[in-house]
Amino acid sequence: MTLLGSVVSFVVALLIGGLAIYVAARLLTNEKNYLHAVVTALIGAIVWALTSWIPLIGLFIALFAWIWVIKWRYPGGWGRAIAIGIIAWISALVILYLLDLVFDLGVGAFGVPGA
Repeated sequence: MTLLGSVVSFVVALLIGGLAIYVAARLLTNEKNYLHAVVTALIGAIVWALTSWIPLIGLFIALFAWIWVIKWRYPGGWGRAIAIGIIAWISALVILYLLDLVFDLGVGAFGVPGA
């Protein structure tokens, strides 16, 4: 893959991750700022990358840190942040399925773990 292809894939994946977080946050907090969701996805992905490599407990720490980013960026407590995370994950899977079905892109959702 070329550098341009990598950049385009990164941007598309980030926009998809941001859309998934936007959908979840819109449902639970009435937040209407898509750019806020994209920045949240970017910060969440960075936090995930910095913590998930830790042996044995890295994935748990990364998941906790990702939910903390959502809690920090959106109003509400831990329960709402967890709910936003779950809905964002489900939304990302649905968005990726539909995009793959229509366009056969084969990309992921940057900023949403496991999607």
